[in-house]
Amino acid sequence: MQRFVRFQSAVPNRNGRFPGVFALANGLAHDGMLQPEDEVWWRAANDRANSLYDAPAEAYGPYAPPGGRSWFKTEAHDILALAAGYLDLLDRYDVPWHEVRTTHPGTILYEDPVQVVALPFTHAQSWPFTRQSS
Repeated sequence: MQRFVRFQSAVPNRNGRFPGVFALANGLAHDGMLQPEDEVWWRAANDRANSLYDAPAEAYGPYAPPGGRSWFKTEAHDILALAAGYLDLLDRYDVPWHEVRTTHPGTILYEDPVQVVALPFTHAQSWPFTRQSS
């Protein structure tokens, strides 16, 4: 059975979403909060990630349904190692994050060798039990 992991904010943003690890690091940089040596690292890490991995237009483009979330495949060791550097960066700046693991990330919009992008299950038809509880 395929397993997935997501690193996301421990608290929702003003839109009620939980940004992922890369969005959190980018937020630090875009707000000018990084120390110079961390900004150099962040730029190099982003360049490396952008050269190795696609940002799927069908999941994040203008015609994609809103709310898609990236989940790494647990066997994708290279991208998990890359993400670990970003998590270290978040820790240095006291940005709280959670690790979430699942075998069912939601409705999959996109899949490649290292990740899926999925819409979270939010509707009654996604509820796994036959009896509806109140």
